[in-house]
Amino acid sequence: MTRARGRVSFGRLIFGAIALSVLVGALLVEAYANAEFHPDHTAKPGQRSKVPAEVIDGGPIIDTRTATVRSYRLPARTIALTFDDGPDPRWTPRVVEVLRRHHVNATFFVVGSQVIRHPEIVTALARAGDEIGVHTFTHPRLDRLPQWQRELEYSQTQLAIVHATGTKSALLRLPYTSSARAVDDTQWPLIREAGRLGYLSIMADTDSRDWSGPGVDAIIAGATPPGDSGAIVPMHDGGGDRAQTVAALDRFIPMMQRRGYTFTTVSQGLARTLAGHAVVVGAPTGAADKRRAFALATAVVLADWVTAAFRVLFLAAGVLTIARTVAMLLLAGRHARRRRAASWRWGPPVRLPVSVIVPAYNEKEGIEAAVRSLAGGDHPGGIEVVVVDDGSTDGTAALVEAMRLPNVRVVRIPNGGKPNALNVGVAMAQHDLIVMVDGDTVFEPDSIRHLVQPFADAFVGAVAGNVKVGNRRSIVARWQHIEYVIGFNLDRRLYDTLRCMPTIPGAIGAFRREALQDIGGISHETLAEDTDATMALCRVGWRVVYEERARAWTEAPATLRQLWLQRYRWSYGTMQAMWKHRRAMLDRGPSGRFGRVGLPLVGFFGIALPLLAPLIDIMFVYGLCFSSRMVTTVAWLVMFAVQVLTAVVAFRLDKERLRALWVLPLQQIAYRQLMYIVLLQSLGTALTGARLRWHKLHRSGSAAAAAPVLPVAPADARTAALRTG
Repeated sequence: MTRARGRVSFGRLIFGAIALSVLVGALLVEAYANAEFHPDHTAKPGQRSKVPAEVIDGGPIIDTRTATVRSYRLPARTIALTFDDGPDPRWTPRVVEVLRRHHVNATFFVVGSQVIRHPEIVTALARAGDEIGVHTFTHPRLDRLPQWQRELEYSQTQLAIVHATGTKSALLRLPYTSSARAVDDTQWPLIREAGRLGYLSIMADTDSRDWSGPGVDAIIAGATPPGDSGAIVPMHDGGGDRAQTVAALDRFIPMMQRRGYTFTTVSQGLARTLAGHAVVVGAPTGAADKRRAFALATAVVLADWVTAAFRVLFLAAGVLTIARTVAMLLLAGRHARRRRAASWRWGPPVRLPVSVIVPAYNEKEGIEAAVRSLAGGDHPGGIEVVVVDDGSTDGTAALVEAMRLPNVRVVRIPNGGKPNALNVGVAMAQHDLIVMVDGDTVFEPDSIRHLVQPFADAFVGAVAGNVKVGNRRSIVARWQHIEYVIGFNLDRRLYDTLRCMPTIPGAIGAFRREALQDIGGISHETLAEDTDATMALCRVGWRVVYEERARAWTEAPATLRQLWLQRYRWSYGTMQAMWKHRRAMLDRGPSGRFGRVGLPLVGFFGIALPLLAPLIDIMFVYGLCFSSRMVTTVAWLVMFAVQVLTAVVAFRLDKERLRALWVLPLQQIAYRQLMYIVLLQSLGTALTGARLRWHKLHRSGSAAAAAPVLPVAPADARTAALRTG
């Protein structure tokens, strides 16, 4: 059995590692493919001591594929229109429409990442006789990249072109270049390198400056070659608003045709210059290139899908976070103000006797402090404590019996689980008001008295108390202290106001016997018997409320492993309870109200939001690495400020010291991520239908460390005050 569980855990670990790798890979591909760029522009040339005169004084077609550098111009009255930074689904078709209207073909220097996303546009261009050239994959400043990355930019764009057209291109236009006269010592090594890779570097003769939006007339003037000279004319079909380019093109082409100019592609123009020799055409591709092209296209498309889904989920996480914060601040504040009102009371003071059920399994570390705090409560109606020893092997029952407290009874039963122990305790209890507690929980002297006061309202069937972390010395326990105040107690104020309390904590809860009978007692069908019972009570029409004055101090897990085991059980048990009571969403009456209000709130705020919350951290890291660091940092700080505000409100309402919040930043960085993983693991367990066994946590008996517990009265005085029915 142990080895089987180990294999399951190992399998989940492998699955998690694969899922994380896929996620990280998709984000990296998306970051690479979505690199922001600015359209090409004319830059002032730098030093040109290393640039050959053949290049500076030569034509716009530069051939460095051999040791001899050559450059070429187009014949007179020949224009090769070129378009950079596409394909763009908005502007490229409009440019093509103008070209077709005037029966002109052009050369399109494409950005590889855009080709992957819009291959149909490039396919149509190639079929119509237009020429496709390489303009890199992400349009970077190549002089700032290492050689291997520059070559990757070219090869990935080639694969994108292969994916769209089935052929390769030998034409390359480097980003942020213009005419041959502007080539400087920074650009020249890049041109030489491109030649060694088999590319012709294509510059320009004119400069339309359409990237700057100077106006239609200025674009036409900048594109027009002097006299009757031939020219490679650069324009743009992507990278921004190209309305002026389209309008200028529709005037420029007929104007130059009337002057006797012929429009052609770069390769056709070069063929005319060379009198039909050494014509540059697209090279055919093999099966290996097509497979690589398909793999690249698939990776980018999947990355786009993943990122699009992330954006939607990120938006959902933001909406849920804001909704939860607003709801908690408004409704929890309303709850607190109502409870503080001088005229507010549950009703006549409740003085009925109370039976306290303590299920105990190997609780020797904390059972004495817990029982002593319960037996010594100041409830005027009298308190009976029933300790149900669930087959303990550490002498728990003997320790309680040795205390010789007159209002404490010990019931020994074979080990049958916590729900069974609670049901036995209820059956053995003498009174109709029943308090259920954990064996490691310490009550304050007035906790039971406050806890039962809501029963003055005949419609109240159960009461949730205020759970506090008693052992706050370790950083893990301090994180849980913050979580208890914010995530549990503040939530209970919200649920109480909406009358859809989903959970009475196992550490401190009170019930009417009649209410427990209505739901058939405590069920063993889930690992969250407290949540299961609470939902059942709401469904049968009992009101469940929160009494913040009834405080109990529990021992929180002090190690990450113990915390993991506890929260894994809690999360999985909550999912089990929600699934068990899912039909409430279709019911009428109180059950339907809880199903349509309580269950969605638990689902959204208790499961969906924690599952989506990691996206905030993932997008934060993604933004720092691949986007605007300032915007990303400000956005994260705003989210953190909202959480700090919520924490301050929660601590004020619970009358806690704010100095405990100094660990809140660390909680956001470390603790929260652990809870994400726990919830994901719980969801995986629930979806696979696996059964999760109960994990007994190690206790040190430190629950009373921060609890203001008063000494228990002597036995004879307690005996005189005790009421047994």
